[in-house]
This record gives sequence, structure tokens and C-alpha cells, in this order.
Amino acid sequence: MSFGGASERSVPATKIEITVSCRNLLDLDTFSKSDPMVVLYTQSRASQEWREFGRTEVIDNTLNPDFVRKFVLDYFFEEKQNLRFDVYNVDSRTNISKPKDFLGQAFLALGEVIGGQGSRVERPLKGVPGKKCGTILLTAEELSNCRDIATMQLCANKLDKKDFFGKSDPFLVFYRSNEDGTFTICHKTEVVKNTLNPVWQPFSIPVRALCNGDYDRTVKIDVYDWDRDGSHDFIGEFTTSYRELSKAQNQFTVYEVLNPRKKCKKKKYLNSGTVTLLSFSVDSEFTFVDYIKGGTQLNFTVAIDFTASNGNPLQPTSLHYMSPYQLSAYAMALKAVGEIIQDYDSDKLFPAYGFGAKLPPEGRISHQFPLNNNDEDPNCAGIEGVLESYFQSLRTVQLYGPTYFAPVINQVARTAAKISDGSQYYVLLIITDGVISDMTQTKEAIVSASSLPMSIIIVGVGPAMFEAMEELDGDDVRVSSRGRFAERDIVQFVPFRDYVDRSGNQVLSMARLAKDVLAEIPEQLLSYMRTRDIQPRPSPTANSSPTPAPQ
Repeated sequence: MSFGGASERSVPATKIEITVSCRNLLDLDTFSKSDPMVVLYTQSRASQEWREFGRTEVIDNTLNPDFVRKFVLDYFFEEKQNLRFDVYNVDSRTNISKPKDFLGQAFLALGEVIGGQGSRVERPLKGVPGKKCGTILLTAEELSNCRDIATMQLCANKLDKKDFFGKSDPFLVFYRSNEDGTFTICHKTEVVKNTLNPVWQPFSIPVRALCNGDYDRTVKIDVYDWDRDGSHDFIGEFTTSYRELSKAQNQFTVYEVLNPRKKCKKKKYLNSGTVTLLSFSVDSEFTFVDYIKGGTQLNFTVAIDFTASNGNPLQPTSLHYMSPYQLSAYAMALKAVGEIIQDYDSDKLFPAYGFGAKLPPEGRISHQFPLNNNDEDPNCAGIEGVLESYFQSLRTVQLYGPTYFAPVINQVARTAAKISDGSQYYVLLIITDGVISDMTQTKEAIVSASSLPMSIIIVGVGPAMFEAMEELDGDDVRVSSRGRFAERDIVQFVPFRDYVDRSGNQVLSMARLAKDVLAEIPEQLLSYMRTRDIQPRPSPTANSSPTPAPQ
């Protein structure tokens, strides 16, 4: 699905195939039953406009169609990918644009289909006034070739000598071909020094990166002689395909390395050496979708900074200011992240805490008070419930300080420590205006939590410098405490100001923020499952076909 320009798109996590069925559709035909077809529309992130993505076939004379034609969509966990399914009765003589042929529609996000039990959802069709329009059933299936990892080893013989004093220092560069005839680099081997007969180390590459799922697509491999100054000499090239490579599982395959310029110049030119594929194997890796489909739930907890540095909530200069016209940065960050994660949590109950405030009636300072004021049950119903409790707290507590992160991290960690079978994964969102007062304790808490099924997202709001937060985000240097290093990188920090759309488009600001803060969650979940050797459970509904249509 193309939302926004190509420049800001990452490689999709995977491709998802959606199967569509309907039940109990409206009957519009006089002498027979309706002839239904479903049209899928996707929504542009920037303009919010709907574009047609594709259509199923028409099935004649049924109110309970099971469509054969499927929709294949790129899936990005970190984006809200809105879908609209319109159902029409298609008479061979009519065009679908006529309102009288409309049988109903359903709106939902791709994440809701994947997050449904067994990656299946059923939704009522709506849109025909005064009529029950039946239901639409959607099943999401990950395309199998998206999870394959190819491992191969190559060597070369009698490559051309390029260096004046020594032999060559050869390395290989792999490219996959694109639809438009261009090539995209997808792997570089290491350099083997001073030899014309190198043996490279075995390496692994996702099949998707090698051929984008098309087994016959050209894979081009260039052979270079490495030079210290970066002006590597081209030795030659050869082409193959995933299908050809995979045939080599049983026998060596030898490729001639050809240099087109030499071929033109020299009549007796044979080749610039040969490359031999020594071994090739394919394994499947478990994916994020496998775990979600097997029932792993994402549990979302929110912690909001109520320290006095945010400014008085009644003043427009405050980061917590409740304007009747627009959401505060706190509310926007909460909504942006929460609205995506809630699709993967079946009970939609979210614990929500505040920290750094004085609580009524006696003015006790708290660093983890429930926003709904219920110590026994801090859960709020849905993201709307969290927002409501947050606004209510702003009216009742006194902003104070200092800024302590450790208590709320330890609170979520205690819950996460109770469930280590892979059925639950915890995501803590901390929204703060900055300067942290318990850095030592926070680092200790993160190092301890890094062995648990949890991730921490920190969104910085306001104009502060966030050096301490950058330090907690272990992208460059793994967080450590008292000589112990975090087992995994579980913290993602982003400053909200980097995502605010200059034209004031809140939807776009929120989409950009969510994209960056959630991008690492699937990989963090997988790294936990891998280190614990936890396999996804089989999908609760192993057979993906819907209940048989009533005759």
C-alpha cells in the first residue's frame, strides 16, 4: 500500500494476503440472488483520501460468497493502515457506481485483521439505511516466502589479477533486479585479501531481500578487487536467480565471471575467472505475525509526566494545556502510539499511571499513581478511556516533582516477570518533558527489564535537551548499570518536536511519530522469543476457511 512518498517508506515487514467472504448479504435481485463483488480501498496517510486497491471476482447468485481472488498488501506494524471494503451487486449490464447496487461497507485497520483471533475478523456491513446488510469475514495470511532465509557459501577460481604488486583482494556484491530494470544492492561479502582463489564465509540473507518473492527474478553478482581508497576495480559479473541458486543444494554450480569491456576488446577472451556456489540452504524464521497469530498479546501501559516543569495546565504555555481546539503534545503522543497498539490487545484494557505529582487530599508525592484514581485496578477502557482519565487527573492533582522513571518501569517489569511463556509482551510508553532525576536507578531498572518480555518507548515533549534520554536508548551503546549490560536493547526514545507537521496537520504528525516509535517493537519482541527459544503457538483456528455458507 502506498501511503506517502517512496522516500519515507521502509521495506515492509512482510506481505499479507487477505481472503474475503461475506454472509447473509442483502438480496437485491428479483428473480435470483445477488451477484456480489468486493472492492478494497486503501487510505493515503497524507491526504486521507481513499484509492481503489483491487477487486474480487463476481460470484453469481449467492448471498454467502467465498471469494477466490485475494488482496496482497504490504504490512507495516508501525502504521495505521486503514482499509475500506465496499460490497456491490454486479449486474452484467450495470456499472458499480450506481447507489442501488451497493450492498454495504466495512472500515477497519489491517492491524485489526492480523490482531484478531487466529488473524480472522468478522464485521457487520453497514451503509444501507434501515437494512441489515450481513457481515464480511476477513482472514490474514502471511505469504510464506516472506519468512525464508537463504544461507550460501561461494568461492572463486583464477580471478583476474588487478593489483600491481600483489594478487587481487576480491569481494562480491549481490543485486536484486527491480520491476523497472534497475538493480538494488542487497548483500556484500567480506574482502578476502591477496588471492585469486578466494573462499568467502557463508552468509544468510532473507529471500525477500534477494528476489522480493519472485524466484525467477534476475540476481546480478559483481566481482570486485578491493582498494583502500574506495576506487574498487571491477573484475567481472554473472547473473543467476533464486530458483537457479536453490537447485545447487545437490551439486556445485559454476558461474563464468565476464567483463563486458574485456570481451569487446580481446578476441580470445574466455572469462575473468569462475565463481562456484559451494552450498545453499533455506530455513524459515518465525515472524512477528506468527506470534500475533498464535495469540501473543501486546499489553500497553502508559506513564505520563506530571512534574511542575510542564507548566500550569490552565495556562496556554503549558505542555498539558487542554485547548478546546487541539490536542496537547502529551495527548497526541498517547493517541498516536496507543491507537496502533490497541489492535493487538484483545481486552483493550490499559493500565495508565502518572508520576511526579502531589495527590489530594493530603498532598502525598507519588511516582506511579493510577490516572483513574483506582489503586486496585489501574486499567482504562481503550485509548479513549486513558485520555479521559488523564484529563481528569490534570484537574485534580498538583504538578510537582522530581522526575522519577524507575518506579513505573519496575511496576511493569514485575507484571512482565510473571509471564515468560511468550503469550504476553509488554510495551510501556513514558511521555515526559525531559530532565530525569533518578538516572542511576532508571538504568538499573532497564538492565533488569531487558531480560523480560517488555519494551519501553520514551517520547520527549517540549523544548528541553534530551541527552539523558538518548543515553537510555541503547542503539549506539548498550545501557549498563554497575558493570551489567542490558541483555537486549529495549528502549526507543524520540523527541516529539521532530515529528510535528509544519502545516499543523495533527494526523500526519501522529502518523510520523507512531512510525518511528513503534518501528523497533516487532524486532524487540522477536529477539526476546529467540533468546528464550519460544516458538509461536499454532493459530487458534488452524483451518482458515470460514464457516461453510448456508445453502
